[in-house]
Amino acid sequence: MDPVLIGFVVYLAVVLVAGTLTYRLTKTQEDFLLAGRRLNVWVATFSERASGESVWLLLGLPAAAMTAGLVEVWTALGSVAGIAFAWWVVAAPLRRETERFDALTLPEYFSARFGAHANAIRIAATGITLFFYAFYLAAQFNGAGKILDVTFDIPPQWGMAIGAAVVILYTMAGGFFAVAWTDLIQAIIMIATLVILPVVGLYELDQRGSSLGAGFHEFPNLASWTGGKSGLAALAAIVGGMSWGFGYSGQPHTVTRFMSVRDEQQIKVGRIIAVVWAVLAFTGAVLIGLVGISMYEIMSFDNGDVEHLMPRMAVDLLPGWLAGILVSGAIAAMMSTADSQLLVGTSAVAEDVIHKGMKKDLSPKQLVTLSRVVTLGLGLAGFLLAITSDKLVFALVSYAWSGLAASFGPALVLTLHWRGTSGRGVLAGMVVGAASTVIWGNLGYLGIYWGEVLSERVVSFFLALFTVVVVSRLRPDASQPARGAAG
Repeated sequence: MDPVLIGFVVYLAVVLVAGTLTYRLTKTQEDFLLAGRRLNVWVATFSERASGESVWLLLGLPAAAMTAGLVEVWTALGSVAGIAFAWWVVAAPLRRETERFDALTLPEYFSARFGAHANAIRIAATGITLFFYAFYLAAQFNGAGKILDVTFDIPPQWGMAIGAAVVILYTMAGGFFAVAWTDLIQAIIMIATLVILPVVGLYELDQRGSSLGAGFHEFPNLASWTGGKSGLAALAAIVGGMSWGFGYSGQPHTVTRFMSVRDEQQIKVGRIIAVVWAVLAFTGAVLIGLVGISMYEIMSFDNGDVEHLMPRMAVDLLPGWLAGILVSGAIAAMMSTADSQLLVGTSAVAEDVIHKGMKKDLSPKQLVTLSRVVTLGLGLAGFLLAITSDKLVFALVSYAWSGLAASFGPALVLTLHWRGTSGRGVLAGMVVGAASTVIWGNLGYLGIYWGEVLSERVVSFFLALFTVVVVSRLRPDASQPARGAAG
């Protein structure tokens, strides 16, 4: 039997066993959505990192670094800065505030915090979450298809189906407990992949009498920190890369991890763990791409799709059993994000709309069953979008990341740290953030290419931030919400 396949099958068995073992721990809606707010800080932090860095980190970013060169270092720097900001500025107050308001989800927190506008905020937040998560889930399943195609010659559609099936099954079974514990395993495999593979790649280049510099010599623009641009275009390239950091405070599937930590004091430890993991991971992802410049010709990949770089390098350079484990790292990245997004989408429908919005009085067992049914439906919807989309993982994630970052990031940070934030301001900021992402991200279809100069990640985030501040100033709330309000 193929040793690569053996390593991969063992990995899939482990995550399915984790889902089965955590099935009995999931008895209430709080268990299913937040693991009862009793996660160990190591589990919660590794879960946050694994869910925050999707298959984009192992496929999309190395591919971008291979095709664009050193300019992608700004993406890595911006991402690490964004992770640090989220852990230092958002994590502790969000853990405290969501427990105070007895909120299990981000929309539920906003609704409880601004009770007079609860229904409008809940509807807007749910719609935005489901819309952008459809693209995000599609990106994860798309990535699974590419990995299994390169590694095992499985047709992409069947690879997508396998990845989707495994994620949906263990998420339905164990809820947040299953997701968090499998994320711990997945985060360890991901970081091992991103440390081992670039080191082996650099060693292989040396053995061939080559180096990173050889690739830069052949393609000098790739050695430019600004992508060969100058003036305002160079500044825009740097800002565009750094702008990935804006997203980490506005991704519902990652900030939920802050809400699940057992004790607010443990967040101090989580900060250090998260940043160390991020520095190692992003350095490794960019290095894989830079090694790829000297090691491969772009057209040596099927259809010139360089998002096959990471699994191709693993299979080419490593013993079969180790390649199987490291390829599982990319599948782990897909699963750890997809399962988290399924849970957030489930909470948006089951908790925010049906339970709280429609005020359905359901027993704890009925709520968990409802959540499992919704998880199945959302997973199937994401799979259908994946098999009908021809966009790259990087492009799909960038679009979804921008929309979620702009819709929720400014609203959340200001709500936690500025008492002048109003419910009207939060609602307006969400709508403007989502709308500006959709409009700016699709201007190319109208023959307008402003997005190539300044990405929607920058434009939509600052438009949303401006909107929350201005509307809160012009239309302040009549009074502060009552403590512990349920919305």
